[in-house]
Amino acid sequence: MPIFKRKISDELLKATYYLSRSDRAKLKRAISFCESAHVGQFRKTGEPYSNHPINVALICAGWKLDVEALVAGLLHDTVEDTATSLQSISNFYGDKIAELVDGLSKVDRLVYKSYEEKTAENFRKMLLATAADARVILIKLADRLHNMQTLSALSEKKKRRISKETLEIFAPIAHRLGFNEVYRKLEDLCFANLYPKRYGVLNKAISKARGNRKEIITELQKKIIHHIPSFGVKGKVFGREKSLYSVYLKMKEKRVSFAEVFDIHGFRIVVNNLTECYLCLGALHKLFKPIPGRFKDYIALPKSNGYQSLHTVVMGPYGTPLELQIRTERMHSLSEVGIASHWLYKKKEKDTSPLQFKTHEWMKSLLSVHKQTAAPSEFIDYLKIDLFPDVIYVFTPQGEIIELPRGSTPVDFAYSIHSDVGKNCTGARINNQNSPLDTKLKNGDVISVLQNLNAKPDPSWLTFVRTSKARAAIRNTLKKETHERVIAFGKKLMLHAINEMNEKIVFDKDVPWKSLLFELNLKSRDELFEKIGLGYLYADAVLQRVLIIRKSKSLPSVFSSDAKQKIELSMQHLTDAARSISINGNEGPAVNYAACCFPIPGDAAHGYLSGGKGLIIHRKICAGSVKQRANDPARWIDIIWEEIHDTQFTCYLSLQVEESPGVLAKIASAISITKSNIVDVSINRHKGSHFCTLKIGLEITHRVHLAEVLRNIRKVSALAKVTRLTKS
Repeated sequence: MPIFKRKISDELLKATYYLSRSDRAKLKRAISFCESAHVGQFRKTGEPYSNHPINVALICAGWKLDVEALVAGLLHDTVEDTATSLQSISNFYGDKIAELVDGLSKVDRLVYKSYEEKTAENFRKMLLATAADARVILIKLADRLHNMQTLSALSEKKKRRISKETLEIFAPIAHRLGFNEVYRKLEDLCFANLYPKRYGVLNKAISKARGNRKEIITELQKKIIHHIPSFGVKGKVFGREKSLYSVYLKMKEKRVSFAEVFDIHGFRIVVNNLTECYLCLGALHKLFKPIPGRFKDYIALPKSNGYQSLHTVVMGPYGTPLELQIRTERMHSLSEVGIASHWLYKKKEKDTSPLQFKTHEWMKSLLSVHKQTAAPSEFIDYLKIDLFPDVIYVFTPQGEIIELPRGSTPVDFAYSIHSDVGKNCTGARINNQNSPLDTKLKNGDVISVLQNLNAKPDPSWLTFVRTSKARAAIRNTLKKETHERVIAFGKKLMLHAINEMNEKIVFDKDVPWKSLLFELNLKSRDELFEKIGLGYLYADAVLQRVLIIRKSKSLPSVFSSDAKQKIELSMQHLTDAARSISINGNEGPAVNYAACCFPIPGDAAHGYLSGGKGLIIHRKICAGSVKQRANDPARWIDIIWEEIHDTQFTCYLSLQVEESPGVLAKIASAISITKSNIVDVSINRHKGSHFCTLKIGLEITHRVHLAEVLRNIRKVSALAKVTRLTKS
């Protein structure tokens, strides 16, 4: 056995001193299993592949994870890269370890359109496994950390791709789980691989600054150690240095040079209990002058990842700002290893920590978003939104604190309370004042949500909501509502076709649904109605098939694969009878209004059944539609307008006006009185004439409304002629 492998194995066993004798024996067997499974495999560095999983387990041992997690870390690549099956792992090590390994294994058996789609599906699989067992993400972070530490053997292209992925997903996940130790390491490793020259220059500058300030830092540390006991505080004082990447981001964000970044160094004071945190703060503010506005109490209001600490920035010697962090031992542990501290403390404490609770809530929200998204890439987009929450704290009227990403709106707040509160939201009061739903919330705002049980999400909300939960829920509701509208319209078309037929057919009783759906290769009536509503199938043609099936009295033994084509061909036998359908404006994508003639309610109109686009409505004076109907009458149907509420239709007018000062303002005023909105204006000046042509696009509710607009426009003295256009 090679010497370096034995050293790593020995180091792993030494690091697991906290395990019982039986668990250590189990770990030894897993090490042997790992080495045997990967025998003959080598990494790009030239070392045996088993070196990697042993290092992953070693990193996990540093976080005091249990034996199941360590064994899963050792075996995490065996299913993907060796002949080992999940069943054999289950047989040897139990179902729980097999589940952990499965959650860590990539989805390689399916075919994906792109690398990005495959990567997105792998992330989704891993995070869903994490929701069931948080150890999955901890092992994955250890795996990614070791991979980042050994990137040097890969090509520049792969190094950049892996580093970018790590910076966008894995480092933020570590931060979200309160795993600051891993978060900082991953960020710096990504920085080194993405911007090696910048990393080198900055690293050299910080090393130099560290040497120059060493005496000052040592002196300040001694000063703090001697001062705080006089306030009844016992604590340890550690010097801390900002990570390279955080310094780089600060320079980039504030557009300053390294010489202008003063708070690279600071101190962390770890005390015994919560009371001593605040006593220590008073002691330090007596020793150094605090800088106004630079104090943050993350103990009273923990960060979204459960982080707790007191932060204060004081004026140090020589006018240099100095950041001080004060926390308890438990807070310090949670800050460094986040959710992994659960395994460190689980034998000592039975209660769920705030971090565990927050992690559990986050995972629940991910599961909720997952159920509402179909595409893996869409799920990853939502995940990225959640991973960068510059947080604000707002309040319910009852005083409950709600944590939201910066830039959130009352709609985000409503959905954070409950999906139904968000869905039924109609308005909001912020600090007892009525406010628009797109208002950006600020720290300390008190929000009341106004609701109506009949209200529905507005598509425009998607342009300003900030949280992934709200975005996914809104999209899901809109999709569902749209789907239901299309189905309802398809059913309406079929009922109408039945009423127009001479044959007496009772919709629910006489239609041979089972036979019809079988012949059309459809799963349900809803699917049939949806296809009719969107124009893929025609209600009259479907009814022709119903008659054929009824007359045959039994289903043929062999069904043609082109049944749908036969149905469409049967349209040739239909006549252009006086068929019509009523429209109420709530049909969603099943009904569309032609952009060539801009029909509005009240117009003499007819509709064209277009495959995939549903019913496209034209005005009967539209020359293009008249010609098309003559060529293919079976696809056309007359329109009866029902009373339509709260829907705006576009209408274009052509106005010949005398060019005079303020004429456009007069026309606009005449239109605004009728509560019509101008959406488009263009002017065509005529050379050698005092007249010009205005083309105006308006939002109109119906023909009566249009007549009112025309009456008002004709009162303008400068107007010579106004006509409605048949096209824009």
